[in-house]
Amino acid sequence: MAAADPSVVKRVEELGDLAQAHIQQLSEAAGEDDHFLIRASAALEKLKLLCAEDKEHSNPANLLELYTQAILDMTYFEENKLVDEDFPEDTSLQKVKDLLSFLSEPEILVKENNIHPKHGGLLGDELLECLSWRRGALLYMYCHSLTKRREWLSRKCALLQKYLVDGISYLLQMLNYRCPIQLNESVSFQDLETAKLLSEGIFSDIHLLAMMYTGEMCYWGLKYCANRQPENHEIDNDSSGASCFTHKEPLDFREVGESILKKYVYVCDGPLKEQEWNTTNAKQILNFFQHCHNS
Repeated sequence: MAAADPSVVKRVEELGDLAQAHIQQLSEAAGEDDHFLIRASAALEKLKLLCAEDKEHSNPANLLELYTQAILDMTYFEENKLVDEDFPEDTSLQKVKDLLSFLSEPEILVKENNIHPKHGGLLGDELLECLSWRRGALLYMYCHSLTKRREWLSRKCALLQKYLVDGISYLLQMLNYRCPIQLNESVSFQDLETAKLLSEGIFSDIHLLAMMYTGEMCYWGLKYCANRQPENHEIDNDSSGASCFTHKEPLDFREVGESILKKYVYVCDGPLKEQEWNTTNAKQILNFFQHCHNS
C-alpha cells in the first residue's frame, strides 16, 4: 500500500478533530454515555494517534477506515434520535442535511485527493455500500415523515421530489457496487437458492431492504409528485449541497420502481420463500404502478 500524501493525512486529522468536537456536543446534550458515540470517539482517538506518528508513512486505508467507521457510528446515534422524535418539522431538515454532509465526507476526501482512480478505492466496496445505504435509508425515513404532513406537501412538493430522487439514487448506487455472480460451470455452489440470490446481486438482507425502500420512494414520487414541475424558488432555497448527484434526466419513478419491486417479489417468493419476507406491500405498489401506466 502506498504511503499517504502528508496533506491528505492532515486533512483526515482535521476532519477527525471536527467530528470529535461534534461527538462531545452530542454526549453533553444527551447527558449520558452512548455506545455508538463512545465507539466513534475511540476510533477518532486512534486515528489521531496514527496521524501523529508519521505522516510520511501513514497507511491511507487505515486512516480512512477509522474515520469512516467513526462517522457511521456518530451519525447512527443522531439518526436514531431523529427517528424517535419523528423528524421534528422545525429542526429536522437542517439535521438531515448535516448528516448527509458527514456521510459524504469520506468519498469526497478520496475524490478530491485522487487517492485511487476507481470508485472509492481505499474505502472498499463494503464501506462504500454502507455509506450509500445510510444516506439512502436516512432520506427514505425523512421522506416517509414528510408524506404524512399534508400541509407541508402542498407547499414543498418539489423538495420532497428532490429528496426522493437523491434517496433513490443512493440506494441504487448501493445496490450496484458489487456485480452479480455469473453462474456457469466453473462456479460451484452447494446451495442453489443462495446461488440464485448472488446471481441477482443480493448479498445481504440490507440489499433486500434497499430494494423495498427504493420501490416505496418511487411510489411516493408518483403519488405526490407526478405531473408536478419543480418550482425554482423551492429548490433554490435549499442550498445545503446535500445532494451529490447531477440528474441529467428526470428519474422515471414508475419504471425504476416497477423494475426493482418485480425483482424483490421474485426473490422473496422464490429463493427466499422459506424466510417469509412480506411481499404484500410490494405487490400493492406494483398494482398501483400498473394502473398509472394504463391510465
